[in-house]
Amino acid sequence: MSDKFPATPNPWQHLRQLTPARIALGRAGTSLPTAAQLDFQFAHAQARDAVHLPFDHEGLCEELQGRGLDTLLLHSAAADRHTYLQRPDLGRRLDEESANALDDYSKENGRGYDLAIVIADGLSSLAVRRHSLPFLEKLLEQVTEEGWKLAPISLVQQGRVAVADEVGERLGAKMTVILIGERPGLSSPDSLGLYFTYAPRVGLNDAYRNCISNVRLEGLSYGMATFRLLYLMREACRRQLSGVDLKDEAEVPTLEGEGPGNFLLPDQT
Repeated sequence: MSDKFPATPNPWQHLRQLTPARIALGRAGTSLPTAAQLDFQFAHAQARDAVHLPFDHEGLCEELQGRGLDTLLLHSAAADRHTYLQRPDLGRRLDEESANALDDYSKENGRGYDLAIVIADGLSSLAVRRHSLPFLEKLLEQVTEEGWKLAPISLVQQGRVAVADEVGERLGAKMTVILIGERPGLSSPDSLGLYFTYAPRVGLNDAYRNCISNVRLEGLSYGMATFRLLYLMREACRRQLSGVDLKDEAEVPTLEGEGPGNFLLPDQT
């Protein structure tokens, strides 16, 4: 340490180029350097803002409709953001008006869809705003090729993961997938999560769901997330189940085209 550079550098500082984790920050005496402290406070503010940022469901609805997609605007039983954060149970169910709207839609248009897609703000509407449309473009292209019958895309304000079960049940959908903002981290305020359920119905717990997390530019790419989700959907239809009994054993394509891409699986070559 010198008068010109009061912060003592960490000899592992070059490792920071390989990870967004807060390692090798250096020190100034017994404290963090000012730059590292300010960076932490900025990341914390971004995470808080992501939680409280209002969900522009009407704007997203217009963009979806502009792509020729049918949509439904719904709301959970949590009346506002304050209630949503304090009462997770209310975010898992639709309010009475939305439930009735789904029932009326089913009476007028029939039931029996292969897939119901739900978009909910969750704990980061920023993630939904940034990543839901580009991901859907990849997914719907494949869904069309598979020939699956798609329900109207439901946009749920103040929604939790389990709200997709009620949407799917009321629409008579074989499968549901919900795109939802995940709890922000100090390096990822815009992480999108995908939760897939076969035979959705009210009352299911997380053991009946499969999760694909960290869908964003710095995390899991849209294409890879689509690839993994389609594998789960095909296997769910074949085996008629989802959740802990359905493992992601998809072979990820590589440039060389050799071997399974899932490092958790043993090499069969």
